[in-house]
Amino acid sequence: MDFGAFPFLVEGLKLTIIITIVGVFLGSLIGTIVGLMKLSQFHLLKAIAVIFVEIIRGTPLLAQIFFIHFGIPGIFGMRFDPLYTGIFVIAINSGAYIAEIVRGAVQSIDRGQMEAGRSLGLTSGQTMRHIVWPQAVKVMIPPFGNQFVISLKDTSLLSTIAVADLMYQSRTYTGISASYFDTYLLVCLFYLSITIPASILLRYIERRLDH
Repeated sequence: MDFGAFPFLVEGLKLTIIITIVGVFLGSLIGTIVGLMKLSQFHLLKAIAVIFVEIIRGTPLLAQIFFIHFGIPGIFGMRFDPLYTGIFVIAINSGAYIAEIVRGAVQSIDRGQMEAGRSLGLTSGQTMRHIVWPQAVKVMIPPFGNQFVISLKDTSLLSTIAVADLMYQSRTYTGISASYFDTYLLVCLFYLSITIPASILLRYIERRLDH
């Protein structure tokens, strides 16, 4: 096996992990806000949230990457750094899916919990923060972990705009060495080195939450 690709792939893996962590973190903030907007009694906020989620979930990630990196700058005569584009796209894409996770988790909590909180003299906000939200977070953890793994794999599409992630570095090396089989086998192993432990951890967390 040609191990000359290792230095290239290690550098790419580092950037892939950074993009995923930062992107999903920002996506969590976006998803939480949008998810709560979907639960809002204010029709305008709810409509904005629904439109955002439907647009992001209804279009391919690759199309979103090209639109944000090439389409928007083309209109305004500006240029985006590929790395920032990558983080932004992962953030809004994961945010749309996390919004549905948040909405579903909150709605899964018995409505009687809200009524119980109100009967204790708590406001709606206090009841949500102290009673409903802590229970909803437990429901969110498994699907949130799955979304992290999905976003990690989605970063591979960022190589199309020259983000120096794992896939981009592999293409760079194969362009030099023409060692396709060994290089892309290592790429698969590198992704599996993250996704398999993450899946094991998720299953462990799910078992702990069930007890």
